[in-house]
Amino acid sequence: MATILIIEDEKAINDLIAMNLKMVGHNCIQLYDGKNIIEEFNKNSIDLAILDIMLPGEDGFSLIPEFLAKEIPVIFLTAKSSLSDKVHGLEIGAEDYIVKPFEAVELIARVNVVLRRGKKSIDEFRIDETIVNFNERKITVEGKEVDITNKEFELIEILILNKNIALSREKILELIWGYDFFGETRTVDVHIQKLRKKLKWENHIKTIFRYGYRLEA
Repeated sequence: MATILIIEDEKAINDLIAMNLKMVGHNCIQLYDGKNIIEEFNKNSIDLAILDIMLPGEDGFSLIPEFLAKEIPVIFLTAKSSLSDKVHGLEIGAEDYIVKPFEAVELIARVNVVLRRGKKSIDEFRIDETIVNFNERKITVEGKEVDITNKEFELIEILILNKNIALSREKILELIWGYDFFGETRTVDVHIQKLRKKLKWENHIKTIFRYGYRLEA
């Protein structure tokens, strides 16, 4: 997966971001101000930076040129919620702008969107004899292609991109079917049951009692 530089002065938030990104397979480098970013650029190949704006010393806005010079995409993650700040952040070169507080699922989704733009996301995912090819939207189990509907593939993708993270049924409904879906969470259960059988992931898609599901990988 990707190497992501996190620059956030609040240690608890920095650790939370790193924990969630590591759970889905990313490598994280944690800094608490902008003093040592050049050193990190020289030591590591960084695919993406998550940058707070209100930092000790230089603020996040003033650090953007350093990242652009190295062609490292930036996502601002900040408590500055005004429209003018968001517009300014995007205009000076950030790929995205997320306002605190944030949900882990939203952060991971936005990180993956930016990585896909830079061709840094995964093309293939494998568990046991099941292979998911994202580019071809094709799934094989023990070498044989499996028939998958569009919604099933979207659900597989959400589970993989958030592997080892518990997703509520409501969050899955929102991500796959949208806010205006009038069905029940039972829809998620039915799709999960089908995927477990089709992909032979009975031991990998875990049920979280009275909550939702987690793909263990």
